[in-house]
Amino acid sequence: MAKYEKIADDLRVRIRAGEWLPGGKLPSETPELTAHYKTSLPTIRQALGVLAAEGVVDKVHGRGNFVRKPRKRVMRTNQRHQWEKDRARAPEGTRKATGATEHDTGLTVSDLVFSADFRKVEAGEVLADIFGVAAGTPLLERIYRTRYQEEDAPFNLSHSYLVYDVVKANPDLLDASTEPWPGGTQNQLFTLGIELDRIEEHFTARPPTAEEAEELGLRAGVSVLIVRKVSIDTGGRVVEVSDVTLPGDRTELVYTTPLNRW
Repeated sequence: MAKYEKIADDLRVRIRAGEWLPGGKLPSETPELTAHYKTSLPTIRQALGVLAAEGVVDKVHGRGNFVRKPRKRVMRTNQRHQWEKDRARAPEGTRKATGATEHDTGLTVSDLVFSADFRKVEAGEVLADIFGVAAGTPLLERIYRTRYQEEDAPFNLSHSYLVYDVVKANPDLLDASTEPWPGGTQNQLFTLGIELDRIEEHFTARPPTAEEAEELGLRAGVSVLIVRKVSIDTGGRVVEVSDVTLPGDRTELVYTTPLNRW
């Protein structure tokens, strides 16, 4: 193991032990860290570079190195969809009290900053095949971003698609100003007389694009999780498709599978 790696390991252990708290400043590169580890300034900077790439420390130009405050973690379980369905027909007051993001993070509505952008698009071959419609069929694309007000990056990047001719029966569903919608998509579908039978989620992982890394505030080496969520109604029809990009450094996926007893 190279010397800079050993120094990075030692600093990481000291940070995790609470020697420096989140937001706290590390000793100066020189003379403190070079003297403590009996090494050169380039070696110290290599070690700190490792920790910066991991998201453990932030280097602030002209001020020094600081322990990075951990981002709010999101726990997504496969039970969240039933939780949403149970609320879809609840009174508006109940639906307004909390949403899926609050459910996944433990935050409150007042902790969040939400944005939505709607646009009419044409279905490409992939989405057309999933929906079972002709390519070029009009879709409503909904782009959602939700972040913790104390952070500058959203929890995920979400693009939701609905067949335009289906949702236009309720004009409120075409208006981005009605978001965040109490009860989410399942309540929106309920207003159209649609009940979901099941939701399929397909997960993959890959390096982020430059745009994704910038928008999600990702450090080098952090992957993203890609979820394609397909919602199917009780008649077997696909009624919504969502593509969600999740940051790998602050997303935990928890799946519980009930097993039939012998």
